[in-house]
Amino acid sequence: MPNLQPIYEILPPAYRRALELAGDTALEELRLRIGHVPTAVRRGNEELLPLPSGGGLVTADDLSQMLLAATRQSCYAANETLKEGFVTIAGGHRIGVCGTAVVQDGRVISMKEVSSVAVRVARQVTFAPQPLLDVLRGSTLIVGPPGCGKTTLLRGCIAALSGAGARVGVVDERGELAACVRGIPQLELGPRTDVVCALGKQAGILLLLRAMNVHWIAVDEITAPADLEAMQNCSYCGVKLLATAHASGSEELMKRPLYKRLMEMRLFTRLLVLTADKRWHTEGVE
Repeated sequence: MPNLQPIYEILPPAYRRALELAGDTALEELRLRIGHVPTAVRRGNEELLPLPSGGGLVTADDLSQMLLAATRQSCYAANETLKEGFVTIAGGHRIGVCGTAVVQDGRVISMKEVSSVAVRVARQVTFAPQPLLDVLRGSTLIVGPPGCGKTTLLRGCIAALSGAGARVGVVDERGELAACVRGIPQLELGPRTDVVCALGKQAGILLLLRAMNVHWIAVDEITAPADLEAMQNCSYCGVKLLATAHASGSEELMKRPLYKRLMEMRLFTRLLVLTADKRWHTEGVE
């Protein structure tokens, strides 16, 4: 059961009471959009959130107060996190933000006029370690369609390896894998896991290789040619890799230029393939 208390603490009172009355153990997301009634996502379905007093359209002030509470009243912290489009709070819960981006030299430097937020509920999902350890004999790529649980399974693989004695370095560039708050992971990834937050894959991998003497390095979502170059550095150093990619299997990987190049580099020895029903199987890499 997720710990919803950190979410309750940043919500306007009416929304908090509504969630408390609902006893929302199934809550996956809470969505607040200016000028609309709040909605709750449960088991993949988004429905209106009934408020105890009725009515209750979301206002700009509601969102402003929420974000101030989420960043502990720190304008600097708000700017540094909101420019990435999200804020992570205690418990690993993540608040995604939409609004008007302020762009300078092609880079987002801040977010203003916030129009909607999506509060994603973090859940600590545990896996039986031995079935994963039987698979994780060498560098492993987790593949599957969006929303099937690749990041969740990646966490399970990290925890299994770490619990079995391997030192695992994690590059958490978007704050999603370990859900770090002020540098402290909010999700349990095992006793021998070291996490570097808010760095890109290249810089994060280089830091772990130089400083932490790890056996494995884990990253989420391979999306750019620079990611391949960074992971190639690991193979030169004898460090094994864990990563995720959006694809239904090896056949689809080979149809996409980036992933085809990845397969041709032979950085991974095994695919761990997730299906839409969240089951997984393994495939060898030819």
